[in-house]
Amino acid sequence: MSGHSKWATTKRHKAAIDAKRGKIFSAISKDLTLAARNGGGDPEFNPRLRTFIAKAKNANMPADNIDRAIKKGTGELPGVEYFELLYEGYGPGGIGIMVEVTTDNKNRAASEVRSTFSKHGGNLATPGALTHFFTKQGQFLISAEKTSEEQLMEIALENGAEDIINNEDHFEVLCPLGEFDALSSALEEAGIAPDSAELAYIPGSLTPLTEKDSVQKLLRLTNALEDLDDVQNVYDNSDIDDSLLEEA
Repeated sequence: MSGHSKWATTKRHKAAIDAKRGKIFSAISKDLTLAARNGGGDPEFNPRLRTFIAKAKNANMPADNIDRAIKKGTGELPGVEYFELLYEGYGPGGIGIMVEVTTDNKNRAASEVRSTFSKHGGNLATPGALTHFFTKQGQFLISAEKTSEEQLMEIALENGAEDIINNEDHFEVLCPLGEFDALSSALEEAGIAPDSAELAYIPGSLTPLTEKDSVQKLLRLTNALEDLDDVQNVYDNSDIDDSLLEEA
């Protein structure tokens, strides 16, 4: 999820990491393979690959798994052909949802995403129906314990950041897609490890959800989508108060 609830949701999911470790490893493996395929297998010259390697290590992914995923991307090991797809849909309360998929079977992915929306009270939209409500940008979420606002602003603004949002317990840094690698490298050199670093769909405006029932339904839908093997990321334009997230 993106927007106001992204940080709370990120922290919320940490409690379930062990239960979903197989899914997490699978998703990171796909990221590593695609990063290596698009930018080469040497992390020194491929900042995006470096970012995913750090993500893999933070998730305690075995080194052999990381190495195999990279070699599948460079062609040193045989691997499946992955397709990157984007699905758009609506959830409870008219919330817009973007679903990023990486799959080796387009028909399976489409069927699973469609049935998950339907089962949880949502529905798929036609391609392009929601893209004008979101902008794909580099997004870094950084705990306030890791840096000061002054230090972060100096580094980020000198390396392509468009916006730095102080949310008290964490900072959100946004940048154009083309600046993601440079900003990622600059943060790494400064010893600032983001809690989340991704190319995310950021909503232009947020839609408030104030009813507990609607919040619960949305969370069930987004969690079910995230649990699908082919789904890499789920974003929405909800604005949910943290107290309702804690109750859900």
